Amino acid sequence: MFEICIFGGTTEGRRLAEFLRGQGGRVTVCVATEYGEALIPESDDVRVLAGRMDAAGMAAFLEQRRFDAVVDATHPFATEASRNIRAACEAAHVEYIRLCRGGTGPDGDAIVVDSVEAAADFLAAHAGNALIATGGKALAPYARVPDYQGRLWARVLPMAASLSACEEAGFPPSHVIAMQGPFSVEMNAATLRQIRAEWLVTKDSGDIGGLREKLEAARLAGAKCVVVGRPEAGDGEDFAGVVARLIGRFGLRDAREIAVVGMGMGAPETLTLEAKAALEACDCVIGAARLLVTAKGFGKPCHEAIAPEQIARIIREHPEYRRVVVAMSGDTGFFSGAKKLLPLLAGHDVRLLPGLSSLQALCAKLGTTWEDVQPVSLHGREGGVVQALGRTGRVFALLGGADGLKRLCGTLCEAGLGDARLCVGQRLSYPDEAILTGTAEALSDAACEPLSVALIEHAPRPLPVGMPDGAFLRETCGRIVPMTKSEVRAVAVSKLRLTEDAVVWDVGAGTGSVSVEAALLCPRGRVFAVECREDAAALIGRNARRFGLKNLEIVRGEAPGALADLPVPDRVFIGGSGGSLRGIIDAALTKNPGARIVVNAIAPESVGEIAAILGEGRFASRELIQLSVSRAKPKGRVHLMEAANPVWIAAMENDEGGEGR
Repeated sequence: MFEICIFGGTTEGRRLAEFLRGQGGRVTVCVATEYGEALIPESDDVRVLAGRMDAAGMAAFLEQRRFDAVVDATHPFATEASRNIRAACEAAHVEYIRLCRGGTGPDGDAIVVDSVEAAADFLAAHAGNALIATGGKALAPYARVPDYQGRLWARVLPMAASLSACEEAGFPPSHVIAMQGPFSVEMNAATLRQIRAEWLVTKDSGDIGGLREKLEAARLAGAKCVVVGRPEAGDGEDFAGVVARLIGRFGLRDAREIAVVGMGMGAPETLTLEAKAALEACDCVIGAARLLVTAKGFGKPCHEAIAPEQIARIIREHPEYRRVVVAMSGDTGFFSGAKKLLPLLAGHDVRLLPGLSSLQALCAKLGTTWEDVQPVSLHGREGGVVQALGRTGRVFALLGGADGLKRLCGTLCEAGLGDARLCVGQRLSYPDEAILTGTAEALSDAACEPLSVALIEHAPRPLPVGMPDGAFLRETCGRIVPMTKSEVRAVAVSKLRLTEDAVVWDVGAGTGSVSVEAALLCPRGRVFAVECREDAAALIGRNARRFGLKNLEIVRGEAPGALADLPVPDRVFIGGSGGSLRGIIDAALTKNPGARIVVNAIAPESVGEIAAILGEGRFASRELIQLSVSRAKPKGRVHLMEAANPVWIAAMENDEGGEGR
């Protein structure tokens, strides 16, 4: 249990109270006015006291309560209050912590003066209207400015005391703007334009006090800033330092409120109301530069980062940000960095706020639905467009980079899908949005914006099981490469019991017909075609490109030696062993004792070796079948059956139920 007192109804004081809420201690927040009291909600562990105290009153208060620490979070310009708090802590022997406001100082175009009086003298010597944003307590000096009642507008808090100060200083009601901040760049700029201001007078209140937004607004509105510099703060720490000190001393939790926000297409109009509310309430925004353009309109500090590790590091290094927005493109659940980021944010209060995805936006533009569309991403990955198009007939692709469309069209044309219809959305939601339509062949050389997506449509292909033998290339260097025939292949592939994400070894791949079918059936998996002959390996590559396969990798070499560096297999097909069947099986089981293995054999010697292996009791599940296939051949007016060599197919694994992974 700890007891901490915070002096100051400032933004950082309120944030510190919020950080301490629910941490197992008691917090007392002392504010000067009822307005400050209204901004801090009370709870069982946070109490708010309103009213001004002099040095003696502070000392008596601290002596009576015996706090563990006192945090002075008063305004940077409240120098007298800070002196009194420090003196009271010394008298009561309580630890004093000064929370100093950090952030942006005046830029090179600002006129910096050392007091409000000096700012008034400057305006007296320079013509032009001015917006006074130095607070309601410091209005009297401006009465010395010639024609101040016609030239100057005072922006103050909507409080009786502030309005009375305006009246006492002689500001007419028509020149008083009573509003509560924070104020965005747009709001500041609109106010300056409305009163035709040439000057904006403000205090150096840092980022928390909105100085950044005022400087930018003055630049946009064609006004100059007159900035009252801060008094010397003395020893103190910024918000991050104070939080770190309290965490270390009292063993507090460093939990933040983090909203991972889907920003839609990027333009502000595509933000949801939920996303806007999060941006308005947060302390900072982290995201890609394109998304920060929109986020900066909310007047928050921004940090550019894309990689999840970078984002998590920024959050760790800035404990002063208690409410963080991580900006994600489109929707948080659609090819988003949120998937990798979430495990890095353990211990924080994390919310996912979905946004409008590019898939939804493009289909809406085209007047079509998207429930039957298969999405893929080509951002830094291969994507499997051809496989997906063959299965569903409609694919949505996130194109990667300026050459993304060219690479996509090249892949489709090489796979014999040059007639596929494409609708390409470029810079959706932005003023220069454009949509291109045409076939893959026609758009092969079309210019493409890096920020592009595509809807691809083509008649789906038959399921890739037992594909016709003529679908594969077999001849290379005047030689016909051996191939597992269609009917046998259909049975062998079915015995593999493939899953979408399986890792498959095809040993002795030949033409790669089994590899191709496996790769088509495992769009999220990987297939390794192992082949010792150079010409056959080249042929496998040609067949892989013919079907647009990016998840099929060719491995040159003799098994079992060539298997040593391959990933752990889930499934192994052995179509040719070169006399090393036992060694190949041993290599597979060494990497994964639960791998499912299917072997094809024609020669009696190979069948005998398979029978011996199955009889050794190494596998919990095993089967051996003989498959005989006869094909009809025309003979005059009739057809006669022509038998092919019988093939033995063995399937084995150590998964007790024989159902595979």
